[in-house]
Amino acid sequence: MAGEIFADRLRLAMEAQGKKQVDLIRMAKERGVKLGKSQISQYVSGKTVPRADILHFLAQALETDEDWLAGRKAEGRPQGKPEWRPDGRPAEGNGQQAEGNVREDGRKVEAERYGSVKNGGDSAPEGKEKSMREFKKSTKLDNVLYDVRGPVVDEAARMEEEGMQVLKLNIGNPAPFGFRTPDEVIHDMRQQLTECEGYSTANGLFSARKAIMQYAQLKGIPNVSIEDIYTGNGVSELINLCMSALLNDGDEILIPSPDYPLWTACATLAGGKAVHYICDEQAEWYPDLNDIRKKITDRTKAIVIINPNNPTGALYPKEILLQIVEIARQHQLMIFSDEIYDRLVMDGLEHVSIASLAPDLFCVTFSGLSKSHMIAGFRIGWMILSGNKRIARDYMEGIKMLSNMRLCSNVPAQSIVQTALGGHQSVKSYIVPGGRIYDQREFIFKALTDIPGISAVKPKAAFYLFPKIDVKRFNITDDEKFALDLLRDKKILLIHGGGFNWKQPDHFRVVYLPRVEVLKEAAESIADFFSYYRQG
Repeated sequence: MAGEIFADRLRLAMEAQGKKQVDLIRMAKERGVKLGKSQISQYVSGKTVPRADILHFLAQALETDEDWLAGRKAEGRPQGKPEWRPDGRPAEGNGQQAEGNVREDGRKVEAERYGSVKNGGDSAPEGKEKSMREFKKSTKLDNVLYDVRGPVVDEAARMEEEGMQVLKLNIGNPAPFGFRTPDEVIHDMRQQLTECEGYSTANGLFSARKAIMQYAQLKGIPNVSIEDIYTGNGVSELINLCMSALLNDGDEILIPSPDYPLWTACATLAGGKAVHYICDEQAEWYPDLNDIRKKITDRTKAIVIINPNNPTGALYPKEILLQIVEIARQHQLMIFSDEIYDRLVMDGLEHVSIASLAPDLFCVTFSGLSKSHMIAGFRIGWMILSGNKRIARDYMEGIKMLSNMRLCSNVPAQSIVQTALGGHQSVKSYIVPGGRIYDQREFIFKALTDIPGISAVKPKAAFYLFPKIDVKRFNITDDEKFALDLLRDKKILLIHGGGFNWKQPDHFRVVYLPRVEVLKEAAESIADFFSYYRQG
C-alpha cells in the first residue's frame, strides 16, 4: 500500500513539474546521486519505495514536501508552488497566478498567458517571444523497462566511442562470437532471394508454416493447422502482438521473476499489469507453484512460462509443467510458452512443450531460429496457436487483425525455415561434451563459482548463467551500480538482476557464448574485481 501511495504522489509531482523519469535521472547525476532507470521505473510503478536519501533528493527535485511525497501526511506544499490539496493536486484559485504555476489538471502553465505554441494558443503579442513546442515520449512508456539494452549498455557505448574495448556478455547474439549459420541455410536463401521480393501472406509463407506445423507435431502439440501458425520478425515482435491483442487496461498476466524483460515491457505497454511469480533458486530455478496460486486474481488472464529459461538456463521437467497446466485449468488461464531455446538442451535431457500437456486449454507457443541456428540477425520466429481454440476465437481474430496490419514478416528469412528445421541439426554438435556451448558452460560455471561470495545453479539449457552474489560480503545494495562499476573497472558488460525484474540486488547474468580462452580472461577479471569491490 505504501508503494502505491508513494507512486501515485510521485507521478502527480512529476506531472506538476513537467518532469519525466529521464529528467530525474539527469538531475540526480548532476547532484552526484546514484539513481538508475530501473530504480525510478520501480518507484513510478509502485513496486518499491526509495531509501531516505533518494526520497530527499526526489522531494527537492520536484519541489514538494518530503513527508507528503512519502505518504506520511495527507497535505503538502511544494516549495515555491501553490498550495496542494490532500490528493496532491493544486488548490483552486492558485493554478494560474504566475509563470511556472500548475493548473488544476497538474500541468505547468508558464507562457499560457501569451497563447504559447506548446498549449496550442494564438500567436504571442508583438514583442513577446513564443515558446517552442517540445515533443516528449508517450507516458505509456513511463513504466516500461528493458535494461538488456539500458543505461549500463549506454555507458558501454560511450566507452567504445572513446576508443575502449568492451567485452559484451550482455546479450545472446551468437554471430560476434564466431558462431556461423549452417552453409545449407545460406545457400538456400541465396537461391530463393529473387522469389522473396514481394509480400507473403500475413501469417507467413506456406512452406515455412508447413515445416513449423510438422515440427509442432513432433513436439506433440495438439490441434494445430497451418492457419494456426504465424511467422514474425523474431519472437519479440510476436510477443508484442499477442500482448496488444489480449490485454485491456488493468488486466493481469503472470510472468516469471526473473524474466526475459520484453514480456513485462510488452504487457505494460499494452495497458496490462505484469504480476511476477517467483522462480525458486533453491529448487533449480523452477516456478514456485504456491506463489503462482497466491497471485491469481479475478483479473488474471494468462500465465507466461519461459522454458528453457532466460536468464537462468533452467529446464522445467514434465512434473512441474503438469502442475502449471492444472493451475491454469482450475483458473481458466491462457498459457504463453516462450521456447526459443528448446533445441539448446544439454546433459541428455529433453525439452517438453507445455502445450503438449494441455489439449483442453488455449496455448500459444513461441520459437524460432535465432538461437538454434545462430541467425539472430535474420529475425525469424513463429508462434503456434493450439489446444482449445473455441474459447479464444475472438482473441484469434485480434491476432489476425494485428498480423494483417504489419503486412508480413521478413520473407527471405521465412524462405529458409523449411531448410533449417529439416535434416541435419548442426546445433547438436555444440551441446555435447567437446562442443563449444557445452564446454563453455562447464568452464564459466566452475570459474565463477570458485570466486568467494559467488554461487550459481548450473544451467541445463540456453547459454546463460545467473550467478548469485553474497551482498553482505560485498555490501551491495544497488545491482545496477555494481554492473556499472564492473564495466568501468574491467570493461566487461553484464546485465544486473534488476534488468530481469528480479527484485533483490544479488544477481547478474553472464552470456557464455565467447570461446573458453576469452571467458577465462573475463573470469579472472571478474574474480579480481570481487577481491577488492565493496559498495558504500
